Amino acid sequence: MKTRLAFILGCLIMVSCQRSNTTETTGDSAVASDPLLSWNDTPNKKVIVDFVTAVTTEGSPKFVPVADRIAVFDNDGTLWCEQPLYFEVVYSLMATRQIATQVTALQKKPEIKALVDGDMKTFMKRGENGLLEAVAISHTAITPEEFNKSASAWLDTALHKKYEKKYTELTYKPMVELLAYLRANQFKTFIVSGGTSMFIRTFSEAAYGIPPDQVIGTMFRGEFQQKDSSMRVTLKPELFHNDDKEGKPVAIYQFIGKKPILAFGNSDGDHAMLQWTSTNSLPNLALILHHTDSVREYAYDRDSPIGKLDKALDEGLQKGWVIVDMKNDFKVIFSYQ
Repeated sequence: MKTRLAFILGCLIMVSCQRSNTTETTGDSAVASDPLLSWNDTPNKKVIVDFVTAVTTEGSPKFVPVADRIAVFDNDGTLWCEQPLYFEVVYSLMATRQIATQVTALQKKPEIKALVDGDMKTFMKRGENGLLEAVAISHTAITPEEFNKSASAWLDTALHKKYEKKYTELTYKPMVELLAYLRANQFKTFIVSGGTSMFIRTFSEAAYGIPPDQVIGTMFRGEFQQKDSSMRVTLKPELFHNDDKEGKPVAIYQFIGKKPILAFGNSDGDHAMLQWTSTNSLPNLALILHHTDSVREYAYDRDSPIGKLDKALDEGLQKGWVIVDMKNDFKVIFSYQ
C-alpha cells in the first residue's frame, strides 16, 4: 500500500465514483453460445476459451481437477477503472475529512487540519506519510461496522468526474463476464489487490459475484476486545499486510494455500503474482490487461504514476503471457454500457 500510494501525491484530484446495478452481469449464467459477448473475436479471446476448455475437459492432457481451479484477479485497473486516481484513496480523503471534522483532536496535526480546510497544497507538504495517515484514519478511526456503512454510502452516491457514473458502473464488463465464465466452469475466483480488503469487500459480491471471503487485500492490524458481555474487533492504524508486488504471492499462499492456475493483472504491482502463477506445474495462464484505449477509457503503461506497466509487460511479451489489448479485445468497456 505504501508503494502504490506514493504514486499519487502529485495528482490529488478529487474525483469520485459509485456502486452500481450490475445484476445482469454478475451472475454465473453465461450465454451458452458465447459466454464472453463483450469480447471481440480476437486470438486472445480464443486463447482464454481454449485454456478453459482444456483444463475442464476430462480426458484432456491438460485437465485440472476442480479443487485446483484457482483464478486470481487484481482489482484496480484489472476489474475496474483506476484513473485518474485510485478510487479508494479518493474515498479515504473524503472520509478522513469527515472524521476529523467530528474528532477535532485530529486537527492538531497541520496536514489533517489542512485536509479539513480543503487546503490540498498544505496537506501534500508532508508527502507520502501524510497521505498514508489519512488512509489509516479513514479505515481505523471508526469501527468496522461504521466503515462499511460509510464506504457503502459513498459508493452509492459518488460519481466519477469524467464519466459521471457511479463507482461500480465503471467495472469492466468483459472482465465481469470472464469471472462468471470461470465460475460456470467450476473455477474459484479471488480478488488479490493492493487496495484494502475491507474496502473491496463492501462491493465485491454485488459488482463481481465474489464474496467477501474470497477477497485478499492490504490489511490493517486488528485486535479483539472484550468488556463484560461486549465483544468486538477493532483496527489499529498499523499495516498487518501490504498486498502489493511480492506481497501478493505471499498472501495467496497464506490465505488460499495453493498456486493459482490463472492470474490476471494490469501493472508491475501484479508482476510477482503473474510470475508465481506461471511456475505452477499444472497448466496455467497469465494475463495482463493493457490499457490502450484513450477514447473509451485511458491509455497508459510504462510512464504512468498509476498502474505502471513496465517490467511485467516486458516479461509477458518474452514469456508469451496473454497481453489483452483493451482497444482491440474489448467490444465494450464498462458494465453500464
